[in-house]
Amino acid sequence: MGTALVPAQYYTTHRRVWRRLVQAARLCCGIPDYDNYVRHMLEKHPDQEPMDYPTFFRERQAARYGGRSGFRCC
Repeated sequence: MGTALVPAQYYTTHRRVWRRLVQAARLCCGIPDYDNYVRHMLEKHPDQEPMDYPTFFRERQAARYGGRSGFRCC
């Protein structure tokens, strides 16, 4: 039994697909994507400091649920 090496191209392709699947699942569940936010801030707004994760999460929750403290029942 020999060990076949997997080309690096397959690894990067699978990793990219996995990241997209995780991102889609998080968006479906309503979990904000902090990594994309930080990347956007560094590329488009280098003069501004990105929020830390807890602040970012609270801000996204407030934006999604309108600042209510609890979930709606209906």
